[in-house]
Amino acid sequence: MAYSVSNPPRLVIQSIAGPRVWMYSSVDPGSAVQVSGYITNGGSLGMKVGDLVYAVDSDTANYVWTAYSVATVSATYPGAVDLTNLTAVTITTNGD
Repeated sequence: MAYSVSNPPRLVIQSIAGPRVWMYSSVDPGSAVQVSGYITNGGSLGMKVGDLVYAVDSDTANYVWTAYSVATVSATYPGAVDLTNLTAVTITTNGD
């Protein structure tokens, strides 16, 4: 699948003077989400360089979470975003 502006990243934490935190859930794997320009409207959403983005691949039985940092936001409206991969976590079972 491809990015859809009808399912954008959601702002979940807005700090006063630091990076913000965004959450994005999609059936696309992290390797697709990280491609430069995948998020086509980040600038219009308010994403800025240094913001954190948590992406969840909801198309797997184990939900893979990947953390990214916003590396660039295009000055051309609506502001395509390039993400830098930070880490990936796979949730398999609850150890309780």
